[in-house]
Amino acid sequence: MFERQKEAFLKYREHVKDKQLVAASGEKIEYSCEVGSPKFYALCAFGGLLSCGLTHTAVVPLDLVKCRIQVDPDKYKSLGNGFKVSVKEGGAKSLTLGWAPTFIGYSMQGVGKFGFYEAFKILYSNLLGEENSYLYRTSMYLAASASAEFFADIFLCPMESVKVRIQTTPGWSTTLREGAPRIMKEEGIRGFYKGLVPLWSRQIPYTMMKFACFERTVEMLYKYVVPKPRSDCTKAEQLAVTFVAGYIAGVFCAIVSHPADSIVSKLNASEGGTVVSAAKELGMAGMWKGLGPRIIMIGTLTALQWFIYDSVKVAFRLPRPPPPEMPESLKRKLAAQQA
Repeated sequence: MFERQKEAFLKYREHVKDKQLVAASGEKIEYSCEVGSPKFYALCAFGGLLSCGLTHTAVVPLDLVKCRIQVDPDKYKSLGNGFKVSVKEGGAKSLTLGWAPTFIGYSMQGVGKFGFYEAFKILYSNLLGEENSYLYRTSMYLAASASAEFFADIFLCPMESVKVRIQTTPGWSTTLREGAPRIMKEEGIRGFYKGLVPLWSRQIPYTMMKFACFERTVEMLYKYVVPKPRSDCTKAEQLAVTFVAGYIAGVFCAIVSHPADSIVSKLNASEGGTVVSAAKELGMAGMWKGLGPRIIMIGTLTALQWFIYDSVKVAFRLPRPPPPEMPESLKRKLAAQQA
């Protein structure tokens, strides 16, 4: 299954002496595993766990205010007003409500999002072949990320349901250990998964944009902005490119997925609601409430996630093939057509 990916990576390694990557600092780095190996996927999943779990937990206060603006815009009129009202009513500690389900839920989602993305990208690349993988690489990124997110959201949904209820329902339970049993008692297992379809509607477009936009932005940055090949850049320079590309991708992610995010917040904030009823109650204008803080949150979040994920790859010496280049066989075909 992974033969073509391994062959492509081995061709890349042939360009460096003794099949080692020589960093700009002169340091020689031996890779700890091969692309497509169980260890490779395990470490990618670990990187996803850290990148999603830590970043989402770090922005819980901003996420809490964003959710409250979406659910009750009359009370929480803006980002600044939302923070002011929340602190006035519950103190500064109230801004951390929902941190536990956030950390657990998004850590589990990160495992699926990044670990499965790497697997599906290799799988689809093998199915397409070397030339088509290059020609249709954006479609491949979109398909691989959508496939990964489908499963990642199944991991996330129960904790997301508890988190939103804690953050947006006055007088409701304030901790995970109280909230999770309460949902099970009052609504059964459906209470944890009633938001799955709108969650897919929010997260799958978000993740498709996140990965495809990131991959192509990195490619363009090295081609048009960075004045030297990636192999000549230091680790710090490479991670800086990762951060910039991640932030650009994050802005587009926030815009694409925001209406569905508003529906998820509204749906999980009340018992017995449906996707249709939540959408009708919000209206078209209501679905775009809280977009400003969400752009800030998701832009920063996405940049940090890619930075952490790439840092884990560097720290564990995982293979990081350079941006894709046109295969020699395709170059020859194009040259023959132009002759």
